[in-house]
Amino acid sequence: MGLLDRLKKKDDSRAGEGPQGTRAADSSSAQAENEKDPNRRKVMVIGLDCAPPEHIFDEYTDEIPNLTKLRENGMFGPLESITPPITVPAWMCMMTSKDPGTLGIYGFRNRKDHTYDGLSFATSWAIKEPTVWDILSEAGKDCIVMSVPPSYPPKALKGVQIGCFLTPNDEAEYTYPKELKQELVSNGINYIFDVRNFRTDDTQYIIDESYKMTEERFKAADYLLANKPWDFFMMVEMGPDRLNHGIWSYIDPNHPRFEPDNPHKDALRDYYRYLDGKVGELLDKYADDNTTVLVVSDHGAKPMYGGLCFNEWLVNEGYLNFEEGMPAEVTPFNKLTIDWSKTKAWGDGGYYGRLFLNVEGREPNGIIPQDQYEAVRDELIAKIEAMVDHEGKPMGNKAHKPEGIYTTTNGVAPDLIVIFGELRWRSVGSVGYGDIYTFENDTGSDEANHAEHGIFIMNNAPGQPTGRKEGLHLWDVHCTILEQFGLDPAPQALGTSALKK
Repeated sequence: MGLLDRLKKKDDSRAGEGPQGTRAADSSSAQAENEKDPNRRKVMVIGLDCAPPEHIFDEYTDEIPNLTKLRENGMFGPLESITPPITVPAWMCMMTSKDPGTLGIYGFRNRKDHTYDGLSFATSWAIKEPTVWDILSEAGKDCIVMSVPPSYPPKALKGVQIGCFLTPNDEAEYTYPKELKQELVSNGINYIFDVRNFRTDDTQYIIDESYKMTEERFKAADYLLANKPWDFFMMVEMGPDRLNHGIWSYIDPNHPRFEPDNPHKDALRDYYRYLDGKVGELLDKYADDNTTVLVVSDHGAKPMYGGLCFNEWLVNEGYLNFEEGMPAEVTPFNKLTIDWSKTKAWGDGGYYGRLFLNVEGREPNGIIPQDQYEAVRDELIAKIEAMVDHEGKPMGNKAHKPEGIYTTTNGVAPDLIVIFGELRWRSVGSVGYGDIYTFENDTGSDEANHAEHGIFIMNNAPGQPTGRKEGLHLWDVHCTILEQFGLDPAPQALGTSALKK
């Protein structure tokens, strides 16, 4: 009996809901391998990027019967994310049980050194800590890993891997082994890594492309589960994230731009109904009584009120100067000519702010004496946390010293990590707005920021209690998965198995 069938017997009031499927053909050599030892434990992880607890646990429960069955008959709870809660590196913090400082990855983009050359994108090669699938591969377990950021370029493992949304295009080598790419294409799978150009005002485009991406993602998952041996399967679906950022003002009455009876007010609910059906199909086909199922997200979502022009503020406060003065129109920071002889600090844009100091002996033209480094940081923390919003109300900003929130700081860490307005304001790096507040995003349309908690659902783990569980952290997932295989977590893992909390 499949896992969902068993859950349906437990819940007669919901019998028959959700899509039904059939098992892959017994003639498949992979299926034969999968069924060679019918009692061996397998783990299936469905990652839903940016899925918030309030939607999955409360508001949409009647629309998502498969996820609701897993939750009501399993262990679940909010999953505390990292600081800051951002896709890269959150998924790898989850899969390694390490914090961003240990990974040396502080966001999508990171300083590669202390020059002024800007930031470079994180890739899979930046991950030096062992992931769940690294440990399982060493233990002889077969793994299928799909689109877990950052996993481009894909790296070797015992099994197969498909790269994540950072894959530049279809021409790139995005699979391990390389031959898998052509195999997918030959079997009619047009793998879509991301909603390209999703920062757009064309709302219907975002919705349509998210459906297409999800369709192809689950088509690939179905193919791999049917045709490749596996003990561990994990995929991350980016659809919830792209829709959250694209249409949040249409679905959330708390958003400052929300209008009742707008044409897209049910678009996210409809998408989750569709997504839940896709999840149900995989569970019906491939999750049996010996399969532990986890559904997790890296962070949640909340309405974005506006942007704080970080560099504009630093100019006003006397920390940042340009050789040719303030630009007359909005200009990206990397297009400006900085007078480093008169600049103490500059900032970067994104869902949170990264502040960098121009330190003597560290940066090429540093002017802050090293013995004044801490004093300048403390001064900036006080000023940032005292900021008010456009209405004169306290913003509730937090400025963190990286060494104060991480166990270590590898790579080139920001000097301060700044959360504006409890993540309801983003950091804007461009200059030339004529104000420190803006309600237009300098990198394109965006309706939501990330929230501090994602979701955790676990079903069918041996000895697992049921009901809501508080106090779960993102890096507990690594330990929880490995415990299912009787394996120890990575050395210096920060998490604990959810079954032991």
